[in-house]
Amino acid sequence: MKPINKIVSIMTPLDRKNVDTDQIISKEFLKRIERTGFGQYLFHHWRFHSDGKRVEDFVLNDSKYKGSEILVAQENFGCGSSREHAPWAIQDYGFNVVIAPSFADIFYNNCVKNGILPIRLQGFQVDELISKGKVQDYKLVVNLEEQTVAGQDGARYEFTIDPYWKDMLLNGWDEIALTFKYDAYITDYEQKTQQM
Repeated sequence: MKPINKIVSIMTPLDRKNVDTDQIISKEFLKRIERTGFGQYLFHHWRFHSDGKRVEDFVLNDSKYKGSEILVAQENFGCGSSREHAPWAIQDYGFNVVIAPSFADIFYNNCVKNGILPIRLQGFQVDELISKGKVQDYKLVVNLEEQTVAGQDGARYEFTIDPYWKDMLLNGWDEIALTFKYDAYITDYEQKTQQM
């Protein structure tokens, strides 16, 4: 995984509550066996009409948000089924940070395990960000080390994160990489048990 510390990007305001994982990545796109390639299907049924034409007023179809690495949404983001494809699609599309007042627990854990920083802010703070993001290209600086989100107008928000997940994201470790940190101990143990 790629380490995350500071992300500087305009934000994409997704002003919707209870965004479930089937809306993030619909079931008909789950046939791939790799973790990549899912970004093209992110929010597919909101981005495209049934004939394949783009839904012009959907936020991800607005060119001013192209290249954004920060998605800001409303409460209960990632609810529904526990599909790991949802964070894969978000990350493959280009988002490294998702900010919301609350997340479904399984979705939150799938994010941090796959190198996405999910940030919980209070509802009124998210409302402020979404309002600003709708009227202008609003740039944010997300600093994981300091646990802050700073806006281009001087607004500043603090967030909490479990120290374990913070360490994993800062170092770009997944659980396999974490296991390899103990490779010498594992090797030593295996050698000792073979001698018995």
